[in-house]
Amino acid sequence: MDLNLSDTTFDLEYFYELSPDLLCVAGYDGYFKKINPAVSKTLGYTNEELMSRPINSFVHPDDRTITQDKRESIKRNNPLLNFENRYLTKNNEVVWLSWTSMPIERDQVVFAIAKNITYHKKLNEFRRISDSLGLSVERKEIINDDQAIIQKEVTAKDNFSGMLLASEPSPADLIWLQEFENIVRTYIGKVDLSLNLICNELGVSERALFRRVNRTVGITPSRLVRIISLQVALEAIRTGKYRTVSEISALAGFNTPSYFSKIFEKIYGIELSKILK
Repeated sequence: MDLNLSDTTFDLEYFYELSPDLLCVAGYDGYFKKINPAVSKTLGYTNEELMSRPINSFVHPDDRTITQDKRESIKRNNPLLNFENRYLTKNNEVVWLSWTSMPIERDQVVFAIAKNITYHKKLNEFRRISDSLGLSVERKEIINDDQAIIQKEVTAKDNFSGMLLASEPSPADLIWLQEFENIVRTYIGKVDLSLNLICNELGVSERALFRRVNRTVGITPSRLVRIISLQVALEAIRTGKYRTVSEISALAGFNTPSYFSKIFEKIYGIELSKILK
């Protein structure tokens, strides 16, 4: 029997509640009026906390001005398409969101939907740094008895520079990649961080580690460890707690401060000796 849609009532609340995207209704006064669970889950605040403060207070300080400008533009009845900005979670972690918003002038509200693009940004940054470091080292990174197979796979990736992979990583791959990063951040600068240690923590073989990192990010595990360590160094510098290149170098797991300083400047365009004075 055909379903007569005109006689069917759909409860859109189910769609609203279950959507993985961030759905919200915001007032022209700059406060959330209605949000779905994805908003609280992504930012780590309760609904009450999110709705009791101005939306801009959750935005990354460096993005507040442009976000406010966009909000004023929406209030002039200009829809917003694919606007990217950063929010800070309750744990002070950066989350990148891509917003599409539509004003409802009659009710003085904005209907908005946001996609969490944090990992897209992170993966692109991984790849950018890898390109800057150069690909020649990749050919030397081989694993135990699989030398011939791994050598062939790495050579095939030589044309990767600056390009996205053919397909985006799956949610499971992204979760796994976060586990990899957490392990590196836990041990970097404290112990001799080897691929064997990472494999033991993740419960995988070195071959499996190589294949999954290579499939997800397009680089080798050793290269990914180096990239994460550089990001750890950048974050440490931004805290203003460190005054010497040696301190930062040791924190990020680099044995030679001069080499670390050279690589860091190449990647981020920052001369450490000047900003650490």
